[in-house]
Amino acid sequence: MGAQNTVLVVGSGQSGFQAVASLRTLGFDGRVVLIGDEPGVPYQRPPLSKAYLAGTAGLQQLHLRDEDFYAEKDIELVAGRVAEIDRAASKVRLEDGTEQGYDHLILATGARNRTLPVPGADLPGVLTLRTRDDADRLRESLAGAENVVVIGGGFIGLEFAAHAGRPVTIIEAQDRLLNRVATPEISAYFAELHRNAGHTVLLGQGVTALHGDERVREVELSDGTRLPADLVVVAVGVVPETALAEAAGLSVDNGVVVDAHLRTADPKIFAIGDCANFPCMWADALIRLESVQNAVDQARSVASTITGTTAPYESVPWFWTDQSGTKLQIAGILANPDRTVVVGEPATGKFSVLSFRDDVLIAVESVNRPADHIAARRLLTADPWPPYAELENSAFDLKAYLKARVA
Repeated sequence: MGAQNTVLVVGSGQSGFQAVASLRTLGFDGRVVLIGDEPGVPYQRPPLSKAYLAGTAGLQQLHLRDEDFYAEKDIELVAGRVAEIDRAASKVRLEDGTEQGYDHLILATGARNRTLPVPGADLPGVLTLRTRDDADRLRESLAGAENVVVIGGGFIGLEFAAHAGRPVTIIEAQDRLLNRVATPEISAYFAELHRNAGHTVLLGQGVTALHGDERVREVELSDGTRLPADLVVVAVGVVPETALAEAAGLSVDNGVVVDAHLRTADPKIFAIGDCANFPCMWADALIRLESVQNAVDQARSVASTITGTTAPYESVPWFWTDQSGTKLQIAGILANPDRTVVVGEPATGKFSVLSFRDDVLIAVESVNRPADHIAARRLLTADPWPPYAELENSAFDLKAYLKARVA
């Protein structure tokens, strides 16, 4: 590719960073521009709810690369917010009025936190966690808080609770934690884990209002109970950032709709990461995934396409979370499993849950069993996927089964 070609990436999170880095790794010698709406170099978000929040990781450890990297790779960093995509002219306009042209445009706009639609949600002391500034505010607020309430029992809410350094109250509207991403066996284990850590876990309880004067003082539950609270962390999921794509006339449906090559209906425009709704072979459906693995692998896939190696995006999805000294790793997609089998003993804190659909392995959740996770990721690339009967005959020893299969 010649130097006249420009790849413009909107969004400087994990996927945006990986896209520009991969372009250079793959030998793209045109102009590469990364536009981000936060100042400074791109940083990673997972530590914000873990080590950075707990104070065991500093600002430097968040950086995906130091500033010198971008100069050495001739990657232009532009701080600002894109206001408009002009598809006809192949350029974007920033809020400050400046414009940037492109030959290829990659939307890596990510997602924003879902708001809590109840009275009092805008009171001081009601915070969310998405950005580095959010994490800084939470750390400062934790120092003087006596009663901390977390609304939402997903990954972010539970990671915050695990690293808050004090007992908190976790409120989940569903009847179990991690309802959207984990099996009931894993949900039950993590509820007990947090209770044993001193946290109060309330399930099947919605929040109807937040009360206070100059700051939040109480959280009102759906049953009328009022809990004292001088710090409330709202972690009720995210919404993909699609306004730019929608205004540009691109298809939007729970994310920017793309094909198997992560390309929109406009051949010059791709979408990757948290904002992309893509055809996932592991779910046999259009889905949107919020994970570092997905962000990184999709960015690499698009960089390969732009530099001439085109292949559909088919990476095995995997996720992880660290909570109270416990690591959960998930491989595959839990799309309507009809059978689960527990391997190991939950009482020991080391076990895996294998999920099947139509007697075929579709996902493995591993608690403190990294060998199972590694084996699962390899097994899920097998053709055909391992059937229940074969795994049953191997006594569900994933590592041994994998070794026998590839021998």
